[in-house]
Amino acid sequence: MQVENYVYQNIAQSLKDHGVETIFGLMGDANLFMVDSFVRDCSGRFVPAAHEGSSVLMALAYTHVADKVGVATVTHGPALTNCMTALTEGARGHIPMVLLAGDTPVANPRHLQSIDQREVVKATGAGFEQMRTPETVAMDVARAFYRAQVERRPIVLNMPADFMWREAAHTPSVLDVFTAPGGVAEGEILDNAIGMIASARRPLILAGAGAVKAREEIIKLADRLEAPLATTLKAKGLFKDHPYNIDIFGTLSTPAAYELIAQSDCIICFGASLHDFTTDQGKLMKDKRIVQIDVTPTAIGGGLHPDAALVADAGLTAETILYWLNEAEIPASGFTRDLDIAKLTEHPIGPNKTAEGCVNYIHALERLEEVLPKDRLLVTDGGRFMTEVWVRLSVQGPKSFVATTNFGSIGIGLQEAIGAGVAAPEKPVVMFTGDGGFMMGGINEFNTAVRLGLDLIVIVANDSAYGAEHIQFIDRKMDPSLTEFHWPSFAEIGASLGGQGYTVRNNAELEEALAAIPNRTGPMMIELKLDPHDVPRMRI
Repeated sequence: MQVENYVYQNIAQSLKDHGVETIFGLMGDANLFMVDSFVRDCSGRFVPAAHEGSSVLMALAYTHVADKVGVATVTHGPALTNCMTALTEGARGHIPMVLLAGDTPVANPRHLQSIDQREVVKATGAGFEQMRTPETVAMDVARAFYRAQVERRPIVLNMPADFMWREAAHTPSVLDVFTAPGGVAEGEILDNAIGMIASARRPLILAGAGAVKAREEIIKLADRLEAPLATTLKAKGLFKDHPYNIDIFGTLSTPAAYELIAQSDCIICFGASLHDFTTDQGKLMKDKRIVQIDVTPTAIGGGLHPDAALVADAGLTAETILYWLNEAEIPASGFTRDLDIAKLTEHPIGPNKTAEGCVNYIHALERLEEVLPKDRLLVTDGGRFMTEVWVRLSVQGPKSFVATTNFGSIGIGLQEAIGAGVAAPEKPVVMFTGDGGFMMGGINEFNTAVRLGLDLIVIVANDSAYGAEHIQFIDRKMDPSLTEFHWPSFAEIGASLGGQGYTVRNNAELEEALAAIPNRTGPMMIELKLDPHDVPRMRI
């Protein structure tokens, strides 16, 4: 005979049935009993955020680093509307996560916080799953997890508050997601693609986030072709330490690598969507054959239309292409034989025109690259400072790198840094943010990192301005003063919130802050005082 529980207990148990150990969130009247049961009855961990949207962002980064579905929970009405930017970030980034959102009581349509939550969620691009009845809780939770993984986007499970104290039996339900590798390329299109690759004299291989699990197979193909390797931003570090890795492809390439890409005659793209930043608005793809491989049909042809497209698994396709090249005894291209990789991966420094009382940003980044822990997780917020971080700070691989770039928002980096730190507590997290981004979102959650005891190093690139807007006024020879701000000391804010804070106005203070990194005892903040007229332009 099944024992009947309250619905809030069945929701918590369903999370445990799915192997969930951690949920991020902010409690309210529609979810607090579920959270309590998850912690007390299911031995789960609840990470409380200061803002509802932060909990979603934490779960998104957790998904990326832990490689399993992140879970967050909020209550109803304004709690859900506070999550709209975060849900959009997840939907645009194709990140599977589940948000358990309370809803106002079905019996009270005039409730002060009642809104059409389905329509709110639809506007973000996330999916919506309704908890139908107290008796269908386990299946409804299972559907949310299934859809998150299959549709690769956030799914919001809508939980009416008046269900929580209803009684119902719990029958565990977990749906198989069928995660076997995708199909193998075959047929005339495969023959055409192999023909293009075989005839290339200067082939180059580009890998994106959709090819992260195919690293070894792609490297074998590149070595056989003697083709250099490059990645999109999201796959940064995938080919780390390979002798012919030219790093990031596109507007983030070095000048020498950009020229090499322009000279290539065939680009073989694995799991890359080929958006405008990767292709430099199509300029880098002109006058060359493009072969695109992706297991998701809708990823092909979005940025530009390839000459051959294979809807297939990246690793299996790389192996298939390699097999037929060997069968046909196609000679290697020889493209990599005379490459100077040191020159191809060296980013220019540029002149130092930094004003008194500020530190040179490029010099600071170069020194941070030397001193910061090598096994770090790197997280970046949005802002004009970020492109130099992407090209000058190394990572161990794509799972160690979180770029909050899917919706063009600022102010969401520190929240994702916390999610990354919870997912991999054995690794230090390094997070770069701008002054505007920190004031918008980071200041809400720095103390959360302190309370959690995370090993977090926050670098605030403080040019006392909204930099992207500042440069537009300068370019048009207009007064940029509306974009400039006299912020409080971020280092002092960090200390007042329970961390360590260091202000850097010159090279001597930079070295003092760097010397403190090995002896950090908790979250620390390094505030780089920058000259807004000396921060390099964004490479986009």
